[in-house]
Amino acid sequence: MGRVLIVDDERDFCELLAADLKDRGWDARFLTRAEDALAADLDPDLDVVLTDLRMPGIDGLALCRGIVERRPDVPVVVMTAFGSMETAVAAIRAGAYDFVTKPIEADALELTLARALRHRELSEQVRFLTETAERAQSFDQLLGESRPMQRLFDSLSRLAETDVSVLIVGESGSGKELVARALHERGPRRAEAFVPVNCAAIPEALVESELFGHAKGAFTDARSSRTGLFEEASGGTLLLDEVGEIPIALQPKLLRALEEGRVRPVGSNEEHPVDVRLICATNRDLEAAVEEGRFREDLYFRINVVQVDVPPLRGRGRDILLLAQRFLERFAAQQGKPVTGLSRSVAEKLLAYRWPGNVRELRNCIERAVALTRCQELSVDDLPDKIRASRSTDLVVAGGDPSELVPMEVIEERYIRHVLEAVGGHRTTAARILGLDRKTLYRKLSKYGSSAD
Repeated sequence: MGRVLIVDDERDFCELLAADLKDRGWDARFLTRAEDALAADLDPDLDVVLTDLRMPGIDGLALCRGIVERRPDVPVVVMTAFGSMETAVAAIRAGAYDFVTKPIEADALELTLARALRHRELSEQVRFLTETAERAQSFDQLLGESRPMQRLFDSLSRLAETDVSVLIVGESGSGKELVARALHERGPRRAEAFVPVNCAAIPEALVESELFGHAKGAFTDARSSRTGLFEEASGGTLLLDEVGEIPIALQPKLLRALEEGRVRPVGSNEEHPVDVRLICATNRDLEAAVEEGRFREDLYFRINVVQVDVPPLRGRGRDILLLAQRFLERFAAQQGKPVTGLSRSVAEKLLAYRWPGNVRELRNCIERAVALTRCQELSVDDLPDKIRASRSTDLVVAGGDPSELVPMEVIEERYIRHVLEAVGGHRTTAARILGLDRKTLYRKLSKYGSSAD
C-alpha cells in the first residue's frame, strides 16, 4: 500500500500498530523519538509519516513543521488522545495533512493513510505534469512533445524568418491561427500588424469590400469610404482563414492583388499599393476543390508556396495530458479554485477520446470540468458525458483467435478508413500517407461503398 513511518514514544504501541499495518499490506516501521526522525535523512521512498502529538522533547507539531520544511512532498498524519478542534486546527496549521484520535480505530486509520498516500501520488503527478509542461518544447503559444509537433516546430523555425506565402492545413480547432501568429511573431514583420480574417464568417456579398475596401457611395449604405483588410495589414501579415470559402468569382481579383501588390477598393478607379505577407489556412482539401472547379488552380499555387500540416489532437499522444494540465492551471487560477491535477481515470478518458473538436474542444472540456469540480483533482464525473463514455478506438488488425482472421482486402479497407479518420477525412493527405494517388484512393473508397466525400 505504501511506506509509513510511525513516531511515538510508546514502543509497545508502535510495535502493535506497525504489525497491524503490515498485516494490511503497508510497509511500516517506527521510531520512538521525534529527534531521531529529524536527525536522519528521511527515506526517499517514504509515503506517509504518522506521529503522536504529545511526546517528550520535540512534540508532534514541531516534528510536523520540520518534515513539511524538509520534505513537503510527504504528508503527515497526527495522532492525539486530545481530539479537540483546537488540536485539529494546530495540526493543520503546522502543515499536517490530517489527524486521528486515540484510541486508534484500525479501519479509520487505514482510510486516512490511504487518502494521504493518494494525496502524495496526486502531488507527484501534478509536479511531474507541471515540470513536463514547463520544459516541453514550444513555439510561441504552441506546446507539444509528440513527434508530429516536433516536425511542425522544425518547419516553423525554418519558415519564420522568410517572407514566403504559407498554406496551413488542419482540422477545425487544431490551432491553425496559433501557427500563423507564431510565424508572424518570429518573422521579419513582427513589429507590424497581424490581421486575421475568417473568410467563412463574412457574407459572400461583403467579402470583396472586407478584403479590398470600398469607396463612398459604392453601394447602398456605403456612406463613407472604408479601408480594406489588405491595406490594414500592409507591412505586416494577413491571415485568410478558411480561404477555400472565398467565392470563385472573387478569386481572380485576389490573385491579381497578390501578384501585383495593389488593390482596388469597390467602386473606386484608383489602386492602392499593399505589401503583406500572406498566410492562408483551411480545413478543406483544396486540391480536390481545384479538380472540382471550386477553387482556381493558379490561385492555389500562389498561396501554397509552402504547406504546413497541423496534426489533429488525437494524433499527438500524451500531448493531450500536457495541454490539459496547462489549461487546468490557467482556469483554476482564473476561477480561484484549488484544483491541481488530473486523476488517473480522467487521464485515461482524455487519451481514449477522439477529440473531433481538437484543442478547442479540450480547452472547453477542461474549463467546464474545473468549474464543476469540488475536489482538488478532476474526476471522471466532472467530464462531459460523451468523454466519460469514450473507449479506445485504436486500430486492431487481428487477434490470436483464428475466427478473427480476415482477408487482406478487409485489412486494407480498415487501414484506409483508419488513416482517413486520423487526418480528419482530408483525402489528399490520406493519399500521401498511404502512398496512393488520389484517383486510386477514390476508386478504393467507391469499391468499399463510400463516396469520395
